Amino acid sequence: MNKLFEESSINNMLLKNRFVRAATWEGLASTEGEVTPELVEMMTILAKGGVGLIISSHAYVSPEGQGTPWQLGVYKDELIPQLKEMTSAVHENGAKIIIQLAHAGQFAEEKLTDRPALAVSDSGDFSERHIKIITDEDVQRIVVSYSQAAKRAQEAGFDGIEIHSAHGYFLSQFLSPAFNKRIDEYGGSIENRTRIHLMIYHSIREAVGDDYPILIKINCGDFIADGITIEDSLYMAKLFSQTGFDAIEVSGGIIRTGKLSPSRPGISTVGKEAYFQEYASRFKKEISTPLILVGGLRSFEVAEKIIFDGIADYISMSRPFIRDPDLINRWEKGDLRKAECKSDNLCFTPGFGGKGIYCVTREIEQKKTSSQDICSRFS
Repeated sequence: MNKLFEESSINNMLLKNRFVRAATWEGLASTEGEVTPELVEMMTILAKGGVGLIISSHAYVSPEGQGTPWQLGVYKDELIPQLKEMTSAVHENGAKIIIQLAHAGQFAEEKLTDRPALAVSDSGDFSERHIKIITDEDVQRIVVSYSQAAKRAQEAGFDGIEIHSAHGYFLSQFLSPAFNKRIDEYGGSIENRTRIHLMIYHSIREAVGDDYPILIKINCGDFIADGITIEDSLYMAKLFSQTGFDAIEVSGGIIRTGKLSPSRPGISTVGKEAYFQEYASRFKKEISTPLILVGGLRSFEVAEKIIFDGIADYISMSRPFIRDPDLINRWEKGDLRKAECKSDNLCFTPGFGGKGIYCVTREIEQKKTSSQDICSRFS
């Protein structure tokens, strides 16, 4: 059997293959962060498409941490019943699902939260936004928010949780010297900048028990001035592995920073795929914890080589499944054509219009084909 389709496990979570649907913002939750029928349908289609593990969109753990409209929430008990509907639908269709716990920090949307955004420190780029620098009391409260959110996820039937500490979100802001200018126990050295992560891990572990998978997503690099270095990220990976995180997802880049942001456009050749694989290879030499690689993967041959060469243990994709949710079934049946995603990032535009994300390019192509068919009938 091809290694990509062999069973494996993360902690006690048994997975049918090594394909992961990476977390993305779907723009399909209610204004209060509730799961909607449309979101359940999307998760059901993904599960039917053959992917082994689905990671939900970044779900905000406390009201002031909301970063996008129609974002999934896990900040109150009242959200559990609808979350349970979603996990049940995924399980009924043969996949596993974990929820990504997130806080947007200084990138939170004040228009959505009606309160100032929380920043790790004054990084000098707040313009006219209302920002509050977090206090030690805020840190303690947010740690509790994460553990309570994890407990809700467990009660809702999620197979595990992933802590989002990449792409410039709140916990990523702690790690990055570009955002973290603190001079207390949370700033300065990389040991201090990772302190809140260990606090959150131990708080969550106490809430959910030893057998519940806890993953973390981190940057291999911020790719901005004064961002984290590869030495920083290697230290983080080793520390989180030793602490007890059950898997680490490797990504990179900061939201709202252009061409080196997490979702790069124009992945038109094999050479442009898997743009963080060199970093993942260095991680694998330092840790034994399962490693998940995300970032520009489009071709079966690239995915196969990454697993065969031991660069990573799991292949994580997001945009390809927006266009082609049945991709893994297609590959398993022997149709090894690359994912049809054009990497144009147009899929997020309808999300901000309240329609949820979908492949705009595919819709345009279908309309064009339909128009050509009509014209050919009358020519």
